[in-house]
Amino acid sequence: MYFIGVDIGKNHHEATVLDDTGRSMGKSTRFNNDEEGFRQLWNALPGQPRQLAMESASHYWLNLYLFMVSNEEKVLVINPIQTEAFRRGQIRKTKTDSRDSWVIAELLRTNAVHASYVPEQWVQQVRELARFRFGLVDQAGDLKRQLIAVLDRVFPEFEKLFSDPFIRSARELLKTAPLPEEILNFDLSELSALLAGASRGKFKEAKASEVKKAAGCSVGARFCQDTARLQIKCLLEHIEFLEDQIADIEAQLGELVQDRDQYLCTIPGISTTTAAVLLGEIGDINRFERIEQLAAFAGIDPTTVQSGEFSSSKNHMSKRGSPHLRRALWLAATPARRSDPGLQAFYDKKIAEGKHPSTATGAICRKLLNRIFVILKEQRPYEKF
Repeated sequence: MYFIGVDIGKNHHEATVLDDTGRSMGKSTRFNNDEEGFRQLWNALPGQPRQLAMESASHYWLNLYLFMVSNEEKVLVINPIQTEAFRRGQIRKTKTDSRDSWVIAELLRTNAVHASYVPEQWVQQVRELARFRFGLVDQAGDLKRQLIAVLDRVFPEFEKLFSDPFIRSARELLKTAPLPEEILNFDLSELSALLAGASRGKFKEAKASEVKKAAGCSVGARFCQDTARLQIKCLLEHIEFLEDQIADIEAQLGELVQDRDQYLCTIPGISTTTAAVLLGEIGDINRFERIEQLAAFAGIDPTTVQSGEFSSSKNHMSKRGSPHLRRALWLAATPARRSDPGLQAFYDKKIAEGKHPSTATGAICRKLLNRIFVILKEQRPYEKF
């Protein structure tokens, strides 16, 4: 039996071959991360029987993995945490591509590694798209904070005029008159018409008077107004551009989810987008035998601190595993409890016991995950009980 370990890099990879005794079969082979390099490795592979393993380093491993699988080669994908743990146990602290490929081959030879989960193509597609959406959402959030920072300098009272400074009426006002002086130049009837049109009749003359009053007594800085005006314009345009892209992604996620038999959307508080995140991050539910395993994967399991006679009574959420799955659960917790009297009562009970709202929300996440686990396992709609 031959054991091949492949260290993954961005531009090139390195492979080492060991025999049953752990002896290296020649020097390690370096090859490029392209088709020619893949074929170089393929032609250099020893005869059967053999086993091949590689690290799931970033996304650079995927193309080589797909090439090998397409050639009917069985590949074991391992988490870099496993190889790092092996290296830390060595006396000599040597880290090179050649050494790393040897470590992977040696772990494979001694059966000291566990295969990482490689999702099917549909799951991979949903996962990548959902994570990309999270990235755009974070970018939009950063831009909103930058816009608020600009308003804090030139019109600090603006944020308190609306329940959300980024609702449509607030945006239209910023696009038309971003500075207090420009608002004061508006006739009250014109400002009323602007707000009424943007808010579909919700805001009328009373709100327009409130806005003009705030602009008249604003303590915002009066210098660099041209700069502030340009910043507000650019930031608003960038935010709306990102929001359009996010909407497009959510539409595609909705189409992907609809093509799949799943019942997550029957759980109160789980939207189509949230269901897509959950399906992409969890993947094959059958790789989790117990709900505790899924909770640990989501990182919402409690930590354990114990030494000798001491055992901590203040344990926190581990926050290991998939941060994207944990984020989806956290975002779904509030709408879930608001639409489910049982969850709301459970949340209120935790608050009455003196728990912090974040702790109570974490408990809601665990209950929500229990429901998700059962529904995915049994492939049936959610039923209250």
